[in-house]
Amino acid sequence: MSDKEQERLKRLRDKQIATRDPLVKQRKFQRDIALKTKRMRKPFSFAKAWSDIPHIIRSPFYGLLLGVIVIFVLPKVWDSPYAFLAGAGVTLIFIIFGLILGNSLDLRDNIRNNLK
Repeated sequence: MSDKEQERLKRLRDKQIATRDPLVKQRKFQRDIALKTKRMRKPFSFAKAWSDIPHIIRSPFYGLLLGVIVIFVLPKVWDSPYAFLAGAGVTLIFIIFGLILGNSLDLRDNIRNNLK
């Protein structure tokens, strides 16, 4: 037999032994448990938790915060009985803009993930 043929038979034999190995599932199970325990040891991070929230929820929240600031500042700047209502309208507009922006950012991330 040639060297190529012997090498091919050796690879075939190793592959057959590897598929018949009864400890493969046990090793995979132990590896998965080790990974889970390693993940559990990591400290909790609010920044990581906040970044895991989808943009479609985060962006309207930013709009709400910005709108609440406008509601408190606008009556001090504009002395009118309609200042609070105008601030509430601006808050609603910011929330809607946040929804649209968050949805577009989530779509961008989904497209980016699907292209990989």
